[in-house]
Amino acid sequence: MNSLEIRNFSLVFRMYDTGIRKTDLQVITDLNLSLRPGEIHAVVGSSGSGKSLLAHAILGILPRNASCGGEMLWFGQSLTPALQKKLRGNQLALVPQSVNYLDPLMRVGKQVSRNRKTAIETLRRYELDNRVAKMYPFELSGGMARRVMLATAAATKAKVVIADEPTPGLSAVLAEAAMTRFRSLADSGSSILLITHDLELAVRYADRISVFYAGTTLETAKASDFEDIELLRHPYSRALWQAIPQNGFRPIPGTQPYAGSLPKGCVFADRCDKCTEMCSVRPSPRHIRDGEVSCHHAN
Repeated sequence: MNSLEIRNFSLVFRMYDTGIRKTDLQVITDLNLSLRPGEIHAVVGSSGSGKSLLAHAILGILPRNASCGGEMLWFGQSLTPALQKKLRGNQLALVPQSVNYLDPLMRVGKQVSRNRKTAIETLRRYELDNRVAKMYPFELSGGMARRVMLATAAATKAKVVIADEPTPGLSAVLAEAAMTRFRSLADSGSSILLITHDLELAVRYADRISVFYAGTTLETAKASDFEDIELLRHPYSRALWQAIPQNGFRPIPGTQPYAGSLPKGCVFADRCDKCTEMCSVRPSPRHIRDGEVSCHHAN
């Protein structure tokens, strides 16, 4: 059974437009994702593709003007607001993107774990000594604060850990160490949702990778498929991989469409060299070669 299943998920923000008139801004549409126990599932894509918003939706920490559609299932059970509140910080943990999530009025050790011994042992894994446990967040450097947030997730026995851009600000050695810890958590049975811009890092450590674009899922593939571009099913997945400097740094023309002006058909159509008339209709997800893709031309 999947630990977390997200089906046809949508997210709309009710916003003021002109004066007192309100309008709906749809930022996520028909997004699909599944997490399995014992795996790292990476989510990649450009800024504005919906990665962090999905994380906040799973945790139930969206602002009040947000409205969600579709299904979210926790081990087959509907992930209701009441269940989210019960799981959050316990069986469902977050490593947030911003270090500002640390409580400025609480010592670091207590934020990692109420058990002092557990807190100190966990901090040591991230090369933070006993003195750090007695510090307040304002006394930490940026890299230290990020390691503390990693430690808070490692100290839990969470079934699902959402890591939102966990490695920026860390040295290459510490970033690799952090990913090794996530790998260890997954190997012990947890599900790790890794949100990252670092596609190369995702390929090295993840089991599966989902590619987001303009608030939807274009492809989900085994991480190993990225080692051979011909195994990828969607043109954007191939373009994303080829845009990495070590893979040729070949960006494609155009930009991701804004959430308020998405096309009715395929969201990638205006940048795709395979675009035809059928792309005026939004493609539904299809299972192809042990992966899933939303593209009329995938084979």
